[in-house]
Amino acid sequence: MTTDPTTEPLSFAYWVPNVSGGLVTSTIEQRTDWSFAYNRKLARLAERGGFDYALSQVRYTASYGAEFQHESTSFSLALLIATERLKLIAAVHPGLWHPGVLAKWVATADHLSGGRVAVNVVSGWFKDEFRQLGEPWLEHDERYRRTAEFITALKLIWTEDEANLAGDFYRIRDFSLKPKPLSWPGRPHPEIFQGGNSSAARRNGGQLSDWYFSNGKDFDGVREQVADLKQIADDAGRTTPPRFGLNGFVIVRDTEREARETLREIIAKAHVEAVEGFGAAVKQAGQSTGDKKGMWADSSFEDLVQYNDGFRTQLIGTAEQVAERIVEYRKLGVDLILTGFLHYHEEIEHFGKEVMPIVRELEVKAGLDPAAVPDPGAGLTAPDLVLSVAG
Repeated sequence: MTTDPTTEPLSFAYWVPNVSGGLVTSTIEQRTDWSFAYNRKLARLAERGGFDYALSQVRYTASYGAEFQHESTSFSLALLIATERLKLIAAVHPGLWHPGVLAKWVATADHLSGGRVAVNVVSGWFKDEFRQLGEPWLEHDERYRRTAEFITALKLIWTEDEANLAGDFYRIRDFSLKPKPLSWPGRPHPEIFQGGNSSAARRNGGQLSDWYFSNGKDFDGVREQVADLKQIADDAGRTTPPRFGLNGFVIVRDTEREARETLREIIAKAHVEAVEGFGAAVKQAGQSTGDKKGMWADSSFEDLVQYNDGFRTQLIGTAEQVAERIVEYRKLGVDLILTGFLHYHEEIEHFGKEVMPIVRELEVKAGLDPAAVPDPGAGLTAPDLVLSVAG
C-alpha cells in the first residue's frame, strides 16, 4: 500500500450548530444560533465559500451547556433541500437506530438530495442518554463491536439485492431495500464516517469505514494515527485506507496576537461546571479502554472547553499562518479539516475568502492537482442563494 500523499485537494467541513451553546463551552460572545433559519443561511454561505461537507451533531438530552438540540437526520435533510452542492453528514447512534431503518432513511434522503447524504456512526460516549431512554449501555469495546456490525449491515442493505447478517447485535434475513441509494464509480453507497481514538475505533475505521474522524491533534498525533490506520487497512486487505478527517477549531484574526488573545479569553471565560461535567462523562469513555487510547483520555480542562479537542490542532493565527498549518496536515495524510468557529456567519465567509485561496495556492506549490478544485460558485443557479452576512 502506498503512503504517498494523495493528489486530491483537501476537503473542508464544518460542525453544524444544531445544538445550542456554540462550539465552545464558554461565556464568551458567540454570534451563532441553533435555529434552522440561521443554519440555512450558514449552509448557503458555506457552500458558496467552498466548503464540501457539514456535520450535524447528535445530542438527545439537555446537558453540559447544550440545552436545546435539533435532531441530526431531519435537520440534515432540511439543509440538503436548502442547498445545491453541500454534502450533509448526519451523526447517528447504533443502539438508538436500527441499521435497516437508517438505511431506508438514507436511501430516501439520497434521492431527494441527488446523492449528497452521508452518515457519521457514533459509538456513543454519553451513558445518561441511553439510561434515560431505557436502552442498555454497553462497555466500550462492545459498543465498537456493535458499530462494526451496524456499518456492515448498512453496506449490505445498500448494495445487496437481499441482505443477510447473523451477528451478535443485528440479525437481518433476506432484507430487500428498494430503491437503493444512488451510486456511481467511486461511490458504491453513501459515505460512512466513523471516529474515535481508541484501538477499537481505529480497527473499525481501518477495516470498514470510508472516513475516519479524529479529535484535534498536533502533527505527531496525526502522523501516528494515519500510519496506524493504513496498517490496519493493509492487514484487512483494503487497497486504500479510509480517508482521514481532523477536527480543528479555527481562530483567524488580523494578527497572531489577536488570535491568541481570543483563545485566552475563551478559556478564561469557560463555563467551569459544564466543562467539568462534560469531562467527567467523556473521560470514563476514554479511560475505560484497556490501552487508555480512547477519545478524551488525556484531554486537559483547556482542551475540553472545545468539545472535540479542537484547540490542539492549533488553527489559530493569521489567514496565512492557518493556511500553512492546514497544508502541513495535508502533507501528513489529512484529507478533510472539520472546522468550528465562534461567529459562524462572519467567520465561515471570511475563511472561504481569505484562508481557502491560500490553501489552494500552497497545494499547487506542494505538487497537488489544482484542476480537481472546483470554483465554489460554479453551478449554483438559484438566485436566492446569493447571500451576504448582512442579508
